[in-house]
Amino acid sequence: MGPQSNSQMKIVHGMGGFVLEDVPHLSDYIPNLPTFNNPLQFNPAYAVAKQYFVNFDDSVAEKIIARPNSPRGTHFRRAGPRQKVYFSSDDVHACIVTCGGLCPGLNTVIREIVCGLHHMYGVTKVLGIEGGYRGFYARNTNHLTPRSVNDIHKRGGTIIGTSRGGHDAIKIVDSIQDRGINQVYVIGGDGTQKGAALIFEEVRRRGLKVVVAGIPKTIDNDIPVIDRSFGFDTAVEEAQRAINAAHVEAKSAENGVGVVKLMGRYSGFIAMYATLASRDVDCCLIPESPFYLEGKGGMFEFVEKRLIENGHMVIVIAEGAGQELVSESLQSVEQKDASGNKLLQDVGLWISHNIKEHFAKDKKKMNITLKYIDPTYMIRAIPSNAADNVYCTLLAQNAVHGAMSGYTGFTSGVVNGSHTYIPFNRITEIQNKVIITDRMWARLLSSTNQPSFVGNTDPKKEDDNNNKSGKDSKSST
Repeated sequence: MGPQSNSQMKIVHGMGGFVLEDVPHLSDYIPNLPTFNNPLQFNPAYAVAKQYFVNFDDSVAEKIIARPNSPRGTHFRRAGPRQKVYFSSDDVHACIVTCGGLCPGLNTVIREIVCGLHHMYGVTKVLGIEGGYRGFYARNTNHLTPRSVNDIHKRGGTIIGTSRGGHDAIKIVDSIQDRGINQVYVIGGDGTQKGAALIFEEVRRRGLKVVVAGIPKTIDNDIPVIDRSFGFDTAVEEAQRAINAAHVEAKSAENGVGVVKLMGRYSGFIAMYATLASRDVDCCLIPESPFYLEGKGGMFEFVEKRLIENGHMVIVIAEGAGQELVSESLQSVEQKDASGNKLLQDVGLWISHNIKEHFAKDKKKMNITLKYIDPTYMIRAIPSNAADNVYCTLLAQNAVHGAMSGYTGFTSGVVNGSHTYIPFNRITEIQNKVIITDRMWARLLSSTNQPSFVGNTDPKKEDDNNNKSGKDSKSST
C-alpha cells in the first residue's frame, strides 16, 4: 500500500507491519521545485565525517521493545542533512519565534538556529520575532547574526521575548508573506506547536514555499513521543538546590518540615526525578497521583509518623498536585491565562498552611517548624546546563537540516535516542504524564517509603458519600 494523504502526516505502510508516520514536504503541494547540492559537502569541517548525509529511507522506531513475532510498528523519519536541498542559501529568509513560559535553553536554541543556518548553509538573513506570536503583526523584529547571538546561551530567558496567546494564523501568514520569510522556526510547548500546525495549514492553503519547523519546549517534560524536552535536565538539577535547602532547614529544627513546590502543571516528572536524584525527600506529591490529608493513610498521619521516626521530613509537591482539594477548600472560580491554561492555586502554600494548622489545633501533638520554598521562577530563568546545551544544539541543527531539505509541518525531537522529524499532530494529541502503575513511580515509592494513596479512600469523601447515600435511601422510602 502506498502513502495516504494527510495535511499534517503521511502514512506509509511497508513489509512486516512497518508504518512510517512521515512529515509533509514542500514538493507535496508545490510541483517542479528546483533542488540544489547541499553546501555541507564543500564544508571542510564536515568533510571528515563519513556518511554525514542521512539516507532518504532512514527511519526511527517509536517503540524499541519488541517480541519475535511482533510487527515492526510505527516509525518516524530520521533527522539530519540530505544531499539535496530545496533552498538556495542566498534566497533563505528565516525567522525565529519563542512562545509560552520561560525555560532553560531557549537562548541556546536561538543561537544554534542562527549559527547553524549561517555556518552550515551560508544563510545570512535571520529575523527574531519579538514577543511571541503577536510579534508577527504587532511588534518589531531583530536581525540576528552569529555575532549578536554569540554569548546568549550563557544567559537565561529569551533575547527575543515571549508571550502567551496572540495566535492569529491569517495575520501571521500575511506578515510572513509581506516580509518575504520562507523558513519559520517556532519554539514552544504543545499550545505553541498547535499554533505552528495552523500556520502550516494556512501556508499550505496559499501554496507558499514556506517551511514551518517546530522545536518542542516545555520544562515539565509533558510533550509526548519525544524522550525528553530541553530544559528538563537543568530544571531537575536546579531543583536539587531547593530540596537541599529544605532538608537543611528541616534537619536543623526540632520536628522540622521542609516543603518545596516544583513545576508540573499536569505532569509530575520534575518532582519525581528531583526526588529520586535527591534521596532527601520523604514524600513526593504529583498531579497524576491523588492524595488526601485527614484520616488513616492520609498525609497528616504520614507526617506525624515520619517526624516521630526521623525528627524531620521534606515534602516535594508539583504545582498541579491536589488542585481539586485546594479548589474545594477555597471555593475558587476557575480562571485561565492567555494560552487557555487553567490558573493554578498555590498548592505549596495551601498544604503548608494545612499541616501547620493540623499540628497547632491539637496541643497534645508535637510542635513543628515548617519552611516553605518556591523556587519555580528561579529555575525557569536560569541558563541551561551542559547536557541541555548539547541537546539544544542538536535539536536546533536538525530543525535547520529539515527545513533546508524541504520538510515542513514537523517538530524536531529525539525518539529512543535518535533525532527525528515528528508530525505536529503527534506532538499535540495528548500530554505526557507519569504512569503511577509503572516501575519508575514504584522506584520513587520505594525510595521515599511514602504511602501510595492508591486503593486508599479519603475518609472525608467516604463520610460525604455515606451521608449522601443515607439521604437518598430516606428519600426513596
